[in-house]
Amino acid sequence: MKADKLIYMANQIATFFESKPHDEGVTGVADHISDFWEPRMRVQLFELLEQGGAGLKPLVLEAAPFIRRPDMVD
Repeated sequence: MKADKLIYMANQIATFFESKPHDEGVTGVADHISDFWEPRMRVQLFELLEQGGAGLKPLVLEAAPFIRRPDMVD
């Protein structure tokens, strides 16, 4: 998946959770990405984060440590 599409999707999730109390928003973003994104997408997200996370909303950046890392990717 193209990086800009992945960033767009992560930011959409963050936009939804921005209306929640802050801690709930951080948890909500992390849980949603962990539960609904396939492992390859999460690997790609972590690669973007390791490069600085440019373009990602602050809520995504704060949620990152709580997103499940895939065990292995096909």
